[in-house]
This record gives sequence, C-alpha cells and structure tokens, in this order.
Amino acid sequence: MAQSRGSYSGKDIQVLEGLEAVRKRPSMYIGSTGPKGLHHLVYEVVDNSVDEALAGYCTKIGVVIHNDGSVTVTDNGRGIPVDNVPKYKKPGVEVVLTQLHAGGKFGGEGYKVSGGLHGVGVSVVNALSTRLDIEVKLGGKIYTQEYDHGKPVHPLKAGGATKTTGTAVTFWADPTILETVDYDYDTLASHMRETAFLNRNLRITLTDERELDPRRDEFKYEGGINDFVKYLTGAKETVNAKPIYLEQSGKEGAVEVSLQWNSGYSETVLAFANNINTHEGGTHLDGFKNALTRTINEYARRAGILKEKDENLSGEDIREGLVAVISVKLRDPQFEGQTKTKLGNTEIRGFVQQIVTQGLAEYLEEHPKPARAIIQKSSQAAKARAAARKARELTRRKGLLESSTLPGKLADCSIKDAAFSEIFLVEGDSAGGSAKQARDRSFQAILPLRGKILNVERAGLNRALASEEIQAMIAAFGTSVAEEFDLSAARYHKAIIMTDADVDGAHILILILTFFYRYMREMIEAGYIYIAQPPLFKLSHGKTNKYSYSDAELQTDLGKLSESTKYSIQRYKGLGEMNPEQLWDTTMDPTTRTLLQVSIDDGLAAEEAFTNLMGDDVAPRKEYIQRHARDVRFLDI
Repeated sequence: MAQSRGSYSGKDIQVLEGLEAVRKRPSMYIGSTGPKGLHHLVYEVVDNSVDEALAGYCTKIGVVIHNDGSVTVTDNGRGIPVDNVPKYKKPGVEVVLTQLHAGGKFGGEGYKVSGGLHGVGVSVVNALSTRLDIEVKLGGKIYTQEYDHGKPVHPLKAGGATKTTGTAVTFWADPTILETVDYDYDTLASHMRETAFLNRNLRITLTDERELDPRRDEFKYEGGINDFVKYLTGAKETVNAKPIYLEQSGKEGAVEVSLQWNSGYSETVLAFANNINTHEGGTHLDGFKNALTRTINEYARRAGILKEKDENLSGEDIREGLVAVISVKLRDPQFEGQTKTKLGNTEIRGFVQQIVTQGLAEYLEEHPKPARAIIQKSSQAAKARAAARKARELTRRKGLLESSTLPGKLADCSIKDAAFSEIFLVEGDSAGGSAKQARDRSFQAILPLRGKILNVERAGLNRALASEEIQAMIAAFGTSVAEEFDLSAARYHKAIIMTDADVDGAHILILILTFFYRYMREMIEAGYIYIAQPPLFKLSHGKTNKYSYSDAELQTDLGKLSESTKYSIQRYKGLGEMNPEQLWDTTMDPTTRTLLQVSIDDGLAAEEAFTNLMGDDVAPRKEYIQRHARDVRFLDI
C-alpha cells in the first residue's frame, strides 16, 4: 500500500482556547497589526468607559500615554463587577478580561445601549498586551489584579478603602505581535474629540507624558453634535447661522440630527450608530437623505421659490455645502459585517425620516429667511451641476472624457484586464519620459501631468472639468466622475502618484489626492490609489550603489562603511535625475519597490485635513503650521 505524502488525523486538530486565538490571529479582532490596530486597543478600553457614560454613570474619562509606552484609561463609572460569575466561579472583572464575548452587553440589564457590541474589547487588549493592570473602585474598596500575556498573575486583591467608584486599566501593547507600539497623539486626539462630541457633557482628557513638556487636551462639549457641526464648518461663511437641531426618542431608539449649510462646495455628512462611525452609511443615513430632499423640495414649491415648470432639486444639489451629523442610539443595532461600518436596522430608516421631515419642515416654516437662503444655495448648485453636465457633454463630444478616446499623452499598457493594470501619474514631462522608458509596457501605463492641477477644494466641478490635466485623468481612468462615477469601469486597479521629493512635488501630490477625495472617493475606498516611494539618496562606494529612502536609512547605511571607505552621496530631488534603469529598479519594479496605499481610516480627520489645509480659509492652515513648526526639521527642501 502506497504511503501518503502527509498524514492528517485527530492529533492534527488544534483548538485555541481562551485568548490564544486572539494572539494567533490578531487582525481578526483589531483590523491590523499596524498603527491602526495599535490605536484600536485604546479605543476598545475607552469604549467600555463610554458605555458607562451612555448608561448614565460616567461623566469623565482620562487617557494617559506614559513614558514607558503603556497607556492608562480611567473612568468614574460604576466599576466592573468584582463578585463571582456563577458559571465560571471567578470575579466578573477576571471573566471580562479573559473570556471573549463576556460582558453586560448581550441581552442582560448591564447596558441598554453600547458600542462594543462584539464584547471582545478588553479581553482582546489583555490578550495583545505583555502586561495589563486593572484597578476597580467599587463598594467602598479598591480591587487590583495584574495580568501577564493575558493570564492573571494573582487572584483579585481587595485593598484600601475609597469613597468613589470607577475603573482604571493600564496596558503595555505586545511589540512581538504588533508592528509598532508608538502611539500617535493626533490620531488619539481626533478619536477622543469625536467621542466627546457624540456624548454631550462627557469630559475626556488626553495626556502625553512622553514629551518633556507633557501635552494635554480636554474635550467636553455642552452642545454635543451641534458643536460637532460647528467644528466641522470651521470659519466658513454659513447660510443658516445656527445649526438646525432635531432630537427624538421612541421605541426604535434615540435620534439626534444637526445640520448647517455653508458657502463651500463639498458635502460633509457623518452618520453614527451607538457612537460607531458608520462609514458606509446604512438605514439611518438613507432615512435622513430621503427626508431632506423631499422636505426641501416641498417647502420650495409651497413658498413659490420653485415654479411648476422647474425641476425638483436633487439630493446632491441640496447637500452641497451641507455639514450634518446623524447620531442614533439603539438597543439592538444590526451592523453589516464585522467592521461595523453600515447599519442595517430597517425600523430606524422610517423613524429618522419621520423626525427629519417633521422637524425640518417646522424649521423652514418658522425661519423663512434662512429657508430661502438654503434653497437659493441649492438652486445655485443645480445650475452649477447643469453647467458641469454641459461641460462633460462638450468635452465628451471632443472625445476627452470617453474611455474609448484616451488622452494623447497617455502611454497605455497592452494588458486590458484592469485587475493586473496600473497607471503612474507622473509629475512633469521629463520624469514622464524617463518613466515611459523604464516601465513594463505590458501592464504599466504612464500619464505625465504638467504642473500643479486645479485645487478642487476651492472650485466647483464645472471649473474642474475645464482643466486639461483633470480631463486627462478622468479619461484615462475610464470611470467618469461625481454622480456619473462608475468604479466597475475603472481601467486600472492601481493608480500610483509619482512626484518629486520636494515641496512642489508634495503640493502636487496633495492636489491630486484632493481631487480623488472629492470626486472619486470610491477609488480610495476600493484601495486603488497608491503613492510611489522613490529613493531620496544614492550612496556610491567603489562599484556598489545603495539607495536610501529616508535620512535615517542613509545614516544606517553610512554607519556600515569603514572609516577608510571613500563614498559619494547623490540627493534625488527630482524623478528626472534618475535614468530609466534606476527609476525601474527603485520605484517601478513590483519586486523591489515600496508603495504607500492611500486609505480613509478616519473620516473626520480626512475631512478636517482637506477642508482646513486646502480650503479658502487661511486661519486653520496658519494654526496647523504653528502647531507643527517644531517638526520642520523633518521637511527636506
């Protein structure tokens, strides 16, 4: 009898018990082992404290990043239960820290509304930490316990007396599992700010002790999501001076809506369910949009602003320049997928629609002046949209936007399968020429861009379509743009922005990203947009050439040379300084290059960045420069 190449029997079946599964497959629980996953650990602990606030028992949360890389999260909630859980015969706090799907959020009376619905939050943090310390103040006593790689070092200890209640968790993220344990203060601050906006009067402090002069911010907003809308609007000229605020509770849940129009062109509508940013929208957002469009049009006709012969205003017209936040709190939210980015509860659609229809109609009737201004703003948007449509039709007749008529300066690839094709958006004709010579013609296309494209944050779509460079990009991608955008028609699944490593190159990169964010955002969300990473230096000694992609890498490479070695360093400020062979070897060869994939992990931070840094208002840019002035030593010009 022939022997099989490999046996497979019962002894080969591995059962991961307790928190072992988390350490084995961390990305399943925190999304990634990179920076996103690291910061997610903090959010999970904070979410537990926020659940206490939602239940009405917590008014303040503190987050501290310590010098040794640990993080402490404290709250003044009820404290995690310390009495034994009958099934496990262990204290509640130990069960919560060592068992997945354990907590007061699964049909019991612990929480009526909560964000951490999967119940794996603190246990996952414990599993992915080399050490975790917990302190619970409850029933007049202070209880403590220490964990080592997810396992308790000692039983829960009852210590001194206290008159307060609450929980404090300190954890040290495991560097052997996570790619980085270096927390970014601004990333955490953005999340804490958003959380404070969504929970009126909840005070959240964030402190960074890693600096000589510890950085500290406090977030507390009496106005809740009204303050959120004002923050997002910034210094833009507003159409309705005060945000329109709508609020109602019922058997379906609780709904809060705040909306305000400004003179800008972009739409910023953020939707949340139980404090979770539902990036993909869902039923609550559908109900809001339907009610908004119908109510504005009905009022415009009743007030005689829209005549019988006039077409209805579209949803896109009405939402131009709108900043809105929709926040719903549900007992049993149904999210589509593990990522919790789309709400699926059907009952909330009608509930939100009813609240917005009734509340907005009352506001428009009672405030005729801002109501008329809102409709005039929407009518102007409709005219601009019509002009943009005509511009598209005109350029289409000229063959400039049709995917079948590609721009003349595009050097296309021969493969027609979009999944295997990529296009390089290259700064300048000189670099474009080198890239055309360097590329693999079978799957790499080159589109040279001349100079800086139009800043679409300060211009409408009709102006954007008049730009030759933007026309060329749209035609090359084959997807069309704005409401006509069709991701399935994309001719390439990799669009790689390749610019010079200087200030002008960085500016061109941001202008292109702004265009993608505002008019082809689906390309970013689909993971089709990348940034090339050309080397900054070439270190030559003898017949050896070594490319360095950062100052730190160059210093490391220099440190490997003996003191007697003669060497030369070439600084690449422009792509055109590399010959085609060097460009291919360092930046375009899929086997050796490094690409940075563009993603939108934090919608609020992205919206804030594009609005503040690329918009008309100078003050936010000035504030940003002043805040980051000390980092200017890292800017190579």
